[in-house]
Amino acid sequence: MRTVAEFEAAARQRLDPVHYDYFAGGAQDEITVRDNEEAFKRLRLLPRVLRGSDKRDLSIRLLGTPSSMPILLAPTAFHRLAHADGELATARAAARAGTIMIVSMAATTAIEDIAAAAREVVPDPGLWFQLYLQPDLEFTEAIVRRAEAAGVKAFVVTVDSPVLGRRERDDRNDFHDLPPGLAVENLRNLGENRSGGNASHVREIVMSAGLNWDHIGWLRAKTKLPVLVKGVLHPEDARLAVHHGVAGIVVSNHGGRQLDTVPATIDVLPEIAAAVGGAIPVLLDGGIRRGTDVVKALALGADAVGVGRPVVWGLAAAGREGVTQVLNLLRDDFDQALAMCGGRHPADLTPDQVRR
Repeated sequence: MRTVAEFEAAARQRLDPVHYDYFAGGAQDEITVRDNEEAFKRLRLLPRVLRGSDKRDLSIRLLGTPSSMPILLAPTAFHRLAHADGELATARAAARAGTIMIVSMAATTAIEDIAAAAREVVPDPGLWFQLYLQPDLEFTEAIVRRAEAAGVKAFVVTVDSPVLGRRERDDRNDFHDLPPGLAVENLRNLGENRSGGNASHVREIVMSAGLNWDHIGWLRAKTKLPVLVKGVLHPEDARLAVHHGVAGIVVSNHGGRQLDTVPATIDVLPEIAAAVGGAIPVLLDGGIRRGTDVVKALALGADAVGVGRPVVWGLAAAGREGVTQVLNLLRDDFDQALAMCGGRHPADLTPDQVRR
């Protein structure tokens, strides 16, 4: 398979249709889901020529974590719905690729096991942990300590989910819980047990509209690891993030799964980058399917991009090898596009190389 679209087609053939809809779907009319990809297609690249470099270095370093390329694995839930090996396969593929995997709090495999799988490949894998701050802060701290003990290198706090988005595909399919035998393993046996003494209790993730910047300050005080916020679309929120001392921003609309009709992430990226002014790293996810998409995002101000659904399609199509193939495909595609644009390193790309 030579494109992400081909991996998606293969994944669709292998997945339960209800589970395919869960991964592929978004909020309401899925306008933002489609626009995330279409917005990249509307942009045009303006290459530079005769730059005199026949070797490229794709590697970057983000908040102390090295990566072989500026393409990270965005956090996605429930990998064991896609393949029996789930997050273990994904972690091994990410480690093999030498890139950062942002592990979802809603993983169907415990963070300790994910870290152990990655360490089978490399001794010090780049693992970050995506976190939904819970109203029960004692419980949240227990999750933080568990992730720290597993060896994660940063926390990525999702801030675009005060309530759960209305995902009408899931409503039609009556898909609102994991099937028997699967659970959100990072929430097993943590915090106060309110289930009547069950020794294997799994708490549920709670969305809270009451969360605010003070909670980000609370987390920063509880950990020495970098704290990023994921789900920023408004430039004023980007300024506030810098003001409140976060280590980085992820420009994200949750893959179009939360509030429909919000802009595509690439369309708001330039304003976010300008608001941050280089003070902290800016990452972007949503709609990355080609190496040219990566080039456009980096040129317009992102330090790196995250891919979510493409990883799931690779996992569903062929397990660890499928994820490896997707990451290699995107790496090679980006490397070629970078060369065609006259760049040797991701930092060589500049805003004047993108036209609307």
